Amino acid sequence: MTDAARFWDRHAEGYAKRPVADETAYERKLELTRARLKPAMKVLEIGCGTGTTALRHAPHVAHVRATDISPRMIEIARRKAQTAGIGNVSFELSDIERLGSDNGAYNAVMAHSILHLLRDRHAAIARIARLLPENGLFISSTPCLAGGRLGWLRYVLPPARWLGLVPWVGFFTVETLLADFEEAGFEIEEQWQPGPAKALFVVARKVERPALTPA
Repeated sequence: MTDAARFWDRHAEGYAKRPVADETAYERKLELTRARLKPAMKVLEIGCGTGTTALRHAPHVAHVRATDISPRMIEIARRKAQTAGIGNVSFELSDIERLGSDNGAYNAVMAHSILHLLRDRHAAIARIARLLPENGLFISSTPCLAGGRLGWLRYVLPPARWLGLVPWVGFFTVETLLADFEEAGFEIEEQWQPGPAKALFVVARKVERPALTPA
């Protein structure tokens, strides 16, 4: 088990009990996502945590495959699905590297509060692009911690991580993240940030890259 998986295993129970920090923003993100979902869709969620978002979207699609690196998170998510009687969500222990063979298999991929926790987000975004067909949707919510009001966290989080209080966290700006999406072949359809220190919600669509014309 990786250090990140062990960290989230330790915090899984507390994470499950913690209320959503900004309920209004969360509900708005669910609404914006549901507006693009269709009954026949197959959806993948990466970093599903204890499953709340996957379960909220399940009634609107054919199937949700929800993955996480923490066994405890997955255990809690499965328990919640059973209690709610929701059968079209499969919760699986997996990281993004093990999803590489499912090229074009999903109509939409969700990755919420995860990209800033990946040491190589560029590789992750490129892999997500491969999992989608042309016109497939990539829907994400990501804290962009570089600069602005949150720049001070760059000095606080490393010692907190050394103490085991937080996981590894990457720092980048909103502009950098949007550029990463576009470089991977996505067109930004919608972006929304509830406040200057809030996570950036993005709906991006995979577009066909024009073929290079031989010289």
